[in-house]
Parts: sequence; C-alpha cells; structure tokens
Amino acid sequence: MADDPIVAVILAGGLSRRMGGGDKCLRLLGGVALLTRIIDRLRPQVDAMVLNANGDPARFAGFPLPVTADVIDGYAGPLAGILTGMAWARAQHPHATWLISVASDAPFFPTDLVRRLLTGARKGRTTLACAASAGQAHPVFGLWKIRLEDDLRQAVTVEGLRKVDLWTARHGCEIVDFPADGIDPFFNVNRPEDLAEAERLLSRIG
Repeated sequence: MADDPIVAVILAGGLSRRMGGGDKCLRLLGGVALLTRIIDRLRPQVDAMVLNANGDPARFAGFPLPVTADVIDGYAGPLAGILTGMAWARAQHPHATWLISVASDAPFFPTDLVRRLLTGARKGRTTLACAASAGQAHPVFGLWKIRLEDDLRQAVTVEGLRKVDLWTARHGCEIVDFPADGIDPFFNVNRPEDLAEAERLLSRIG
C-alpha cells in the first residue's frame, strides 16, 4: 500500500445481460464466489474498499465490505460506479487521494495491480492510470485521483458521457502494461461459457 491511503471500488452495478441477468459476482468459480476471489486479491493492496451494486444490498450481507448504489440513476455504466466510489471515498476516507476501480467479474487480476498503477501514474505525472494487457487497454481497472469527482460528475450527469476511455482521454491517462503469459490477468466472466473457461484456467494455475 502507498503512503497516501488508497480506497477501492469493486464495480458490480451492471445488469449482467450476457450472463442472463442477476449478479455475476455471486457465481461460483471453483466453489468460491467470484466476489470473494476479488475481495481476497484486492484487500492486501488497499486501505479500504466498497462494493458498488444497485438493488437490495442485503444479498451481499455475507461479504465483509460495505455496499453503495450508484449516486446517479439509470445504470449509467462503469463511469457511474467510479463516480460513486469517489463520492464514498470522500465521505468515508477524506484523507485518501486515490481510488482504484476493479471489475467484479475478473478473478485473476494482478496482485500487484495497485502498486504498478501507482508507479505508472507517478512516473507519468498523471491523475489517472489504467491497466493494459495483450495490446488491449482495460480502463475499468484504473487508478483515479479522487479530486476529479466534480469533473466526472459533470461529464456523466450533464454531458451524458458513458465510455470510460473518452473521459480519461481528456485528462491524460498513463497506460500500464501487464504480462499475459498463458493467461490474461484481466480475463472477465461475461457469459456462461466464460465461466467454464475460468474453471479451466483456475485448474491450470492451481
């Protein structure tokens, strides 16, 4: 963890249409909920975390983290979740300067994600850093200065912006590449067949 507190938001506010609805993060992988795997990988990297999920929070009562719904209505996508994380961090951890966002359906993301994104942001002297692998950027796995909250709120609520990379392009985003040797660490479970592939990958990496 860094000298400055880093707060994390786990993004689970989507509708999971390609999975047939419901909460993807509650699906089991190797007998363990995806969300549990996300929490276990993320907790050592940050000072606090929150789950961004809409609907009744009681369904997550068995998980050791607070739950907060989107601060704006209409299922506005990951930018709304990042904005929600920023607002939660500012209210609950006012001394934190950075927010890390991660997807709730990517069980193999790097255990050094935060450290490497922070190093990238500092090296590039940017307010944003996002992960990449195998030639593809993964803007949902990003590190964000919390002071950008008002700018992001304007973009989402007034301009109707929805694509993460359109907003990050305005501020200059340091792209940090992660190796994908045999397995892409940002492999995510969108469809039932992806869950089957994740089971195969899990058996391979142990």
